[in-house]
Amino acid sequence: MKISIIGSGSWGTAIGIMLAENGHSVTLWSHTQAESDALREQKENRSFLPGFEIPASVVYTSDLSLSKDSDIIICATPSFAVGHVMKALKSHIQPGQIVLNISKGLEINSLSTLATVIKREIPNCEVAVMSGPSHAEEVARRIPTTNVVASTNQQVAEYVQDALMNPYFRVYTNQDVMGVELGGSLKNVIALCAGISDGLGFGDNTKAALMTRGIYEITRLGVAMGAKAETFGGLTGMGDLIVTCTSMHSRNRRAGILIGKGKSAVEAQDKIKMVVEGINTCRAAKQLADKMSVEMPIITQAYAVLFEGKSARDATLELMGRDKRDEIGFLLPE
Repeated sequence: MKISIIGSGSWGTAIGIMLAENGHSVTLWSHTQAESDALREQKENRSFLPGFEIPASVVYTSDLSLSKDSDIIICATPSFAVGHVMKALKSHIQPGQIVLNISKGLEINSLSTLATVIKREIPNCEVAVMSGPSHAEEVARRIPTTNVVASTNQQVAEYVQDALMNPYFRVYTNQDVMGVELGGSLKNVIALCAGISDGLGFGDNTKAALMTRGIYEITRLGVAMGAKAETFGGLTGMGDLIVTCTSMHSRNRRAGILIGKGKSAVEAQDKIKMVVEGINTCRAAKQLADKMSVEMPIITQAYAVLFEGKSARDATLELMGRDKRDEIGFLLPE
């Protein structure tokens, strides 16, 4: 297949390496010509994925017209750029072309999922999303990894599945686009909290509680927005949450550790030197929870720490001091 990847960060580069090794014709788009030239000359993404050689067959460009004849267009830009980039891409898209979103996040102003943003900007395309526990560094190392591709059109999901699968990258399909996107987006906020817990010097007990109650909150919001509860028990919910909360590959966890040690959200973002999606996603998640009247105490406290100057230790004490109650099923109101 001819596949265009819009975005040459760590994830876009790792997927590009894998797809080229799968035998596809891959073009990798960068935001600036300077970035594109550096990748072409160095055959390596030294800024975001150092140490991994990019196959010689990969083509580099900063021209969005690359997508015109593509079988699959992969959106791998940071979440804040998806709307702008898709709007610019629209004139190069043919009716029925597949746009696969592999970015994780929400559009801050509209509170929309990224699949919704893509369909808004390019109404005549077929949209699919991919999510799951998949650090770019490990995919580039050919470590066995499993993801989920979701589309309301099962044929589209299976087409993308066929393009991606190989002996070290297994892909399942799903039609719950909302659930797959929300799981992949909101787990970044819980991973920030897990990092904050580490930064405060808390232990495994605390992290396990955050992860378990975090997936509870994500599921409740997801169901309120029309997603299926069972999706959040799968790879794009609990699976992605586990890997992001426990691995030092996770920029969200690393940023959280810095915040737990006293850095501000801005200082942590600057230190990581890559987009920390969980910070902006937390803002959107808090607004969605308020809009949908869904109680999300962990998200609420994370918002207070990130944007209202609350100390992480005080936020923890407030969570631990909430009114006593039964542990009840995911779908029942508290």
